Amino acid sequence: MTDLQVVVVSYNTRELLRDCLESLGESRLPGRTVLVTVVDNHSPDGSADMVASDFPEHALIRNRNLGWSHGNNLGLLRAPARYHLLLNPDTILPPSALAETLDYMEAHPDIGALGPRLVLADGSLDAACRRGFPTPANALAKFSGLARAFPGSRRLGAYNLSYLSPEDTADVGSLVGAFMLLRARALEEIGGLDQTFFMYGDDLDLCYRLGTMGWRVVYWPRVTVLHYKRAASSGNARAGREFFQAMRRFYDKHYGRAVVPLERAMVMGGISMVERFSGRGKGGAA
Repeated sequence: MTDLQVVVVSYNTRELLRDCLESLGESRLPGRTVLVTVVDNHSPDGSADMVASDFPEHALIRNRNLGWSHGNNLGLLRAPARYHLLLNPDTILPPSALAETLDYMEAHPDIGALGPRLVLADGSLDAACRRGFPTPANALAKFSGLARAFPGSRRLGAYNLSYLSPEDTADVGSLVGAFMLLRARALEEIGGLDQTFFMYGDDLDLCYRLGTMGWRVVYWPRVTVLHYKRAASSGNARAGREFFQAMRRFYDKHYGRAVVPLERAMVMGGISMVERFSGRGKGGAA
């Protein structure tokens, strides 16, 4: 069995994808076997042809664009492995990233999902790399601006965990799907990604279900990965719509059944109001 399968779902990010795959090629993994599977969601920029010509050693799946979750599930089925890494094409890995994160997972068998520190192109922390869940209270604090005004508050900063030091390892609610190392046994227990999430929210949902099954979800900043972010969604009106649709799906799936109709109506109304005034039609991210 392969030690690690890396699944990269790409859409219209050819040059970033090339850089990502080159960084994977520089990874040092002595004594371990690795399979890289690229699932291209019908990119119009020639991404799939580039992978076929420049990286023939990688498995390539030319897919219809049925979403990020569908593409990842398709890639995960490609080969059995002890660990699976969901990796976005707009990331650059340091050479030791795979070996170090695998070592940490091996040493902690109760971890179902592990994520590194992600930094943006300007060097700042990608706040989505360690999160709580978008409960109504957390979402209100985030979108009202209170979380940004009081980042040290455990209550108001509970979604992006802004009160935690980026230097500290922590058990968290959710990681981001840009780099998420998953234990195969844990992934099998929860049944993969929920394909009703086209893009956005699927990583939150995945980590939520891991937690309900007793698996730890851990942010581990010993490794730092560069994340350009929104490379495929910037300027994409559908991405903006899907961001808010994901919020609605996540709420209904995990909270909606336990609340009175009035609360649900208020939450859905709040999401619609934020959507209307946020300018998310140009694309966005959680």
